[in-house]
Amino acid sequence: GRYQLLSELGRGGMAVVYRAHDPLFGRDVALKALLFAYFRDPVSRKRFEREARVIAALEHPFIVPVYDFGQDDEQPYLVMRYLSGGTLNERLDNGPLSLARATAIVNRLAQALDHAHEHQVIHRDLKPGNVLFDQYENAYLSDFGIARLVDQETKSLTGSGAIGTPAFMSPEQLYGDRPGDRRSDGYALG
Repeated sequence: GRYQLLSELGRGGMAVVYRAHDPLFGRDVALKALLFAYFRDPVSRKRFEREARVIAALEHPFIVPVYDFGQDDEQPYLVMRYLSGGTLNERLDNGPLSLARATAIVNRLAQALDHAHEHQVIHRDLKPGNVLFDQYENAYLSDFGIARLVDQETKSLTGSGAIGTPAFMSPEQLYGDRPGDRRSDGYALG
């Protein structure tokens, strides 16, 4: 599309995130594109498109906003706010946070999760790598790629068994006993 790719920011199991430039608005953005190996798979495409709709519907000051969704040469992508401050994971690599700083971050994330839960969305992959910071050191919740909609069956989109990052999963998610609910997100936040 109109976006100019600048550099790769990160890569996950099914998608890659680039820093890109939007010449129309003269700003940098984060562009998440489904990897080539998956963009012709209907289930993967549906899951990716569902993520775009879920995030776009969760308008909240502490959730990374979606600006655009489209496809280029059959490859779907979504465009989000670019946050230049890195991840919580990177901050933790530099040592522990002060109690005041950790409390401020957890407070923002808890409010974002409450908003998602009020809209029947369970994140299911809350981890330090999915917490991003802006240039003012404000934390934002990102990556709803494996979110579960409480009132909808999602086995056909996410498969069965454990979904998420094992180190941060609640026991019910890890063992696949139950799909997890808002308490699972609370466990991961803790």
